[in-house]
Amino acid sequence: MILQWAAAAAAFIFVFVNTFRVLREYERAVVFRLGRFTGVRGPGLIVLLPFFDRVVKVDLRIYTDDIPPQDVITRDNVSVTVNAVVYRRIVDPQRAILGVEDVAFATAQVAQTTLRSALGRADLDTLLTKQEDLAGDLQSMIAQQVAEWGVDILSVEMKDVQLPETMKRALAKRAEAERERRAKVIHADGELAAAAQLSRSAEILARQPTAMHLRFLQSITEVASENNSTTIVPLPLQFLRSLMAKVAPASSSGQ
Repeated sequence: MILQWAAAAAAFIFVFVNTFRVLREYERAVVFRLGRFTGVRGPGLIVLLPFFDRVVKVDLRIYTDDIPPQDVITRDNVSVTVNAVVYRRIVDPQRAILGVEDVAFATAQVAQTTLRSALGRADLDTLLTKQEDLAGDLQSMIAQQVAEWGVDILSVEMKDVQLPETMKRALAKRAEAERERRAKVIHADGELAAAAQLSRSAEILARQPTAMHLRFLQSITEVASENNSTTIVPLPLQFLRSLMAKVAPASSSGQ
């Protein structure tokens, strides 16, 4: 009698477990009855037909697929290694189960092949400076191929671009040459501006002899304050001429 009750209890528990299922908010159940698709259910409590219904759970949360490093030859024949990350989620559980055997594996393979083919059409400068544009192109290309599997590609991000050592040295030399070029241009612009100001100053001093004398005296003051040694300063020719012009009338009048 006890064995009968135990067997009945076990059968009841088995039937209950296989009849009622509780799915979380981010889960969906793809139900097959005797091998035939009957619908997508959930979330919450769902009722199944024991022994006849089979359930495949599908997670609708965002998944992150890390694409392993891929060897890519750019359009200008430079070999680089690129790895990226793909953010995806399932938006159609029916197609994700019925359309492909392993949706995660299939999406990863599509991402790898698309990464190699898309980046192979770009040159090295584009790959290094326009990664956001390339990532957007990759996202649209991958999304078109996996849409029939009920997968939505949210974004694709390139994590790292590894260059050969010889290319790194070449880029470093190019960057150094560019910095030197900019420094020379800035220095030349400064020299040109200084020459223009000196030219204007010379024109002003040429029109005003008195200003020339004042500038000469100012220079003497600056030299005297910075150097404690004896400084011999020649008198300007204009000063001597003006002095001689004043002395000559005085001497003639004294005669």
